[in-house]
Amino acid sequence: MQQPKRRHFLRTLGRGAALASAGTLGLNWTQAFATLKPLGKPQPFDFAALKGQARALAAKAYEPYKGTLPPSVTSLDWDQYQSMQFRPDHSLWADEKLRFQAKFFHLGLFFKKPVHMYELANGQAQELAYDPAMFDYGKSGLKAGDLPADLGFAGFRLNFHTDPVRDVAAFLGASYFRAVGGEWQYGLSARGLAIDTGMQRPEEFPDFTAFYLERPAPGSNTVVVLALLDSPSVAGAYRFAITPGDTQVMEIDAALYPRKEIERIGIAPCTSMFQHGENDHRMANDWRPEIHDSDGLSMWRGNGEWVWRPLTNPPNLQFNAFADQNPRGFGLLQRDRNFDHYQDDGVFYERRPSLWVEPKADWGAGSIQLVEIPTIDETFDNIVAFWNPERKPKAGEELLVGYRLYWGAHPPARPALASCVATRTGLGGVVGQPRKYFSWRFAVDFAGENLVALGRDAKVEPVITVSRGKVEITSARPLDAVNGWRAMFDIRPEDDSTEPITIRLFLRVGKEPITETWLYQWVPPAPADRKLV
Repeated sequence: MQQPKRRHFLRTLGRGAALASAGTLGLNWTQAFATLKPLGKPQPFDFAALKGQARALAAKAYEPYKGTLPPSVTSLDWDQYQSMQFRPDHSLWADEKLRFQAKFFHLGLFFKKPVHMYELANGQAQELAYDPAMFDYGKSGLKAGDLPADLGFAGFRLNFHTDPVRDVAAFLGASYFRAVGGEWQYGLSARGLAIDTGMQRPEEFPDFTAFYLERPAPGSNTVVVLALLDSPSVAGAYRFAITPGDTQVMEIDAALYPRKEIERIGIAPCTSMFQHGENDHRMANDWRPEIHDSDGLSMWRGNGEWVWRPLTNPPNLQFNAFADQNPRGFGLLQRDRNFDHYQDDGVFYERRPSLWVEPKADWGAGSIQLVEIPTIDETFDNIVAFWNPERKPKAGEELLVGYRLYWGAHPPARPALASCVATRTGLGGVVGQPRKYFSWRFAVDFAGENLVALGRDAKVEPVITVSRGKVEITSARPLDAVNGWRAMFDIRPEDDSTEPITIRLFLRVGKEPITETWLYQWVPPAPADRKLV
C-alpha cells in the first residue's frame, strides 16, 4: 500500500497550492489560448456506454500495458520532472469562458502508464492528442521535437474559476485522486478501488486507464468526469460529479465487473499518513511535535453509534475490521487543526482536509476496515480505510455502488454527543510514588455543547472495557481548556504478550452516554522495554 515517491510528489503539489498567492482569487481566465488537437473521430458516448465497455473488458483476460516510453522520459529524476510545467493556454476549455479548466500531467518519473483523455460534449466523446507544445520542459532535458506525437498523458488536474492558479482536484497514478477544501491544501488521497489491502500477498492497484471530461454548462459549479478502471481482478466504470467549495463534494457512481472472486475488495478507499502524534510517540524523532495528514478514523454506524478510532504508527502491520450493517458514513479526519501542535510552516498539517464517505443507499452487511502500516517518516502513505462488503464479489457479476466524498476541514455529519478532541498516552502510575510494575496511562479529552451544560459536580462516569489487562486509576473530571471533560486511566498488562489490546471508552451520566465511543488499539512493549522510569 505504501507509495512514498508518489506521495512526495503530491505533497509538493499541495505545498505549491498552499503558497500560491491569494491575490489571484477572482481573476479571469487567460484570453490567449491554443486549440487542442483531436485524435481520431468523435464517437457517441455516455455513462451507460462506459459501463458496457467495462463489462466487455471484464469478459476478456486482463492485458497489462506493454508499451514503452522513450528512455529520456523514463530516466527523468525528481528535479527534472518537477521543472516541467503545463502551459495554461493549452488548458481544456480555456477558450470556453466556463468555470472549469483541465490541465494535463506529463508522463515520466513514477508515472509511466499513459491514460487516454477525452472531452465529452453533446453526447460525443473526442479523444485529445498529446502535443509537446502543451508543456514547458524547463530543465528536464526533454526537447519537444524529440518526443513521439502519441506519447500520451499521466493524468489531469482541475481548476475552478475562483482561482486560475491553484487546482481543486488532481487525478494521477493508478486510481488515486485528491482534492482540496476551503483551505486550498492537499493532504490525504482517495482511490477508485482497493484490492487485497493489508493481506499477506502484494496489494493490487487498479488503474484508471481513460478519463472522459464532460464539458460543463456555462455558469455550472459542477463538472462531471467519467473514468474507466482496469486491473487483473476487475474492470469498472466511474462517474464523478465534482463541486468545489469550502467543502468540496464528489458524488460518485461506480459499476464494477470482477474477472474473478475478490477476497478483499475495498470500496471508497481513503489513503493517508500518520507518523506520530500526541497519542503515539514511537517514531517521534522529529523536531515537530506531530506529523500526520489524519489523526483518526470516524465511523457513524448503521445503529446510530459514533465511534472515534485514533490512528497509530504500529511496530507491525495492524488490520482491524469493524462489522456493520448499512453504515451511515466513515472517514479519515484531521480533527486537530491547531498550528502550534505541528509547527510546520511548509506543509501546514493543520490545514489538511478531512475526507468523509457518505453512502448514497444501503450498503448491507460488511465492515469498515482499517490498515495501519509502520512508517519511518512522513513520505509514506501508511493508513487506508475502506468499506468491505460481507459477500465477496464473483466473476461475471455487476456490483453497483454509489457514495459521496466530502473534502474539507470538517465532515458534513457530526456526533450529537460530545466528540473526542485529543488522546494522550504515557507511562502510568502515581506521581511521587515508586512504580512497582509497568502500566500505561491514557488521557482522553471530549468536548461538545452537551458537556458545557454539565455542572462541575455532575456524576460523570468513564465506561472502560479492555480485551485483556487490568484497568486502574480511573477518573473523569471537567477540563476548562476545551470546555469539556477528560477521562484518565491506566492499563496494566498481566502477561508478557505484545499482542494489541483493544480499549473501548465512553462517558455517561446515569445510564445515558454523553460522548461518542472512543476505540483504541494499544500495543504493549516487549517485557525488556517496559521501563518504570
